Amino acid sequence: MDATSDAGNSRGRRRFGLHGSRGRPKGRPEPEVATARKDPEGGAYYGALDLGTNNCRLLIAAPVQDGFHVRDAFSRIVRLGEGLSKTGELNSSAMERTIEALRVCSNKLVWHKVKRHRLIATEACRMASNGPEFIARVSQETGLELEIIDRETEARLAATGAEPLIDGEAESALVFDIGGGSTEVMWIEQRGGKREILAWTSLAAGVVTISEQFGGGVEVTAQSFAAMRNYLRPLLSEFVARVQSLKGSAALPSHLLGTSGTVTTIAGVQLGLRRYDRSRVDGCWLLSDDVGKVTAELLAMTYEERMLNACIGRERADLVMAGCAILEEIRLAFPASRIRVADRGLREGILTQVMKEDGTYGRLP
Repeated sequence: MDATSDAGNSRGRRRFGLHGSRGRPKGRPEPEVATARKDPEGGAYYGALDLGTNNCRLLIAAPVQDGFHVRDAFSRIVRLGEGLSKTGELNSSAMERTIEALRVCSNKLVWHKVKRHRLIATEACRMASNGPEFIARVSQETGLELEIIDRETEARLAATGAEPLIDGEAESALVFDIGGGSTEVMWIEQRGGKREILAWTSLAAGVVTISEQFGGGVEVTAQSFAAMRNYLRPLLSEFVARVQSLKGSAALPSHLLGTSGTVTTIAGVQLGLRRYDRSRVDGCWLLSDDVGKVTAELLAMTYEERMLNACIGRERADLVMAGCAILEEIRLAFPASRIRVADRGLREGILTQVMKEDGTYGRLP
C-alpha cells in the first residue's frame, strides 16, 4: 500500500502499535531504539513479506514496548499479475521482475539474520494456473518459501494491520484493502471491549484487473469510469445485504478505514503534497466528500497529468482511476462522513500476529 514504488528501499525507523505510527518534525531524524541485534543470530528480528498482484513488499521489525519498530523496509511495483486476467497465467517478464525484487528481500532477511518470518503471496499466485510452479521457482532461485494464502486469511491480516487506526470511540468501522487483483472488505464492530470482524468479503477485482478490463487505464473517460463502477456495484451488493441483515438496519459505519495505494494516493493529492510523505498520510482523516472531489479532479486529468503528479507517478498513473472506481463504489455502499487513511496493511498484520504468537508483541526483546 505504499503510494510510491521503492518507497521503502531505505531503512525505515517507525513504530507501530496502539497509537499508530509516529511522525516526527521534518528534518529531525528518528532516534535509534535499543532493539539492535541482541545476539549474533538476530533473534530479535521478525520479517513479513507480501507479494501481491502489483507490489512486492517487505518489513523487518523488532518488538518494542508499545508494538514493534521497523528496522528495514522494501517496496517495489513488480506487476506480477500483468495480463493474468486475460491469459490465466503469470507471464515470463512479470515473473523475472518479481524474482529480481524477491532476491533483494532475501538478501535483507539474511543481512538482518531474521529467523522468524512469514512470507505470503496473494491473488496473482492464487489465480494463475502456473502459480504453484512460480512459487517453486522462487524457492529454488531465492531460497524464499512463499505461502499462498486464501482470501479470508488475507482479509483478516489486513484488518489486523490496520486495526490500531480504528477510532477508539467508533462502534463500527468498514475496513477495506484495494489490492492489485482483489479487494478485501471487512465490517468490524466493538463488542465487549474487543473489536470483532462480523462479516468480510473478497472481491475478485483490483486496480490491475479492473484497469486491464476497461481499456488499460491510460485514456479514462467519464463513460469508461462509469462502466467500471457499474461492473463493480453488483460485486458489493451481496456483502451490503449481509451486513444489513446482521445489523437489522442500513449499513452505516462510524467511519471507513482504507489501507491501499489508492487511498494513500488520494490523501497525498488532497493534502497537496509536493512529494509523497508517509508521516503525513498514515493515520490522516479525509472527509468523504473531499475524496469524491479528488476523484473528479483525477478523472478530468490526462494520463500525462496524472503521471506528473508526485503522489501518483508513472507506475501508478494507469491504475489510479481503477482504484478510484472501487473506492467510489465502497463509499456509495457504506456511507460515512469520514475516511481514515492507513499506509499499512498485510505486512503489519503479519508482524503483529507472529509476535503475538511468540508472546513478544509490545515487549522489549
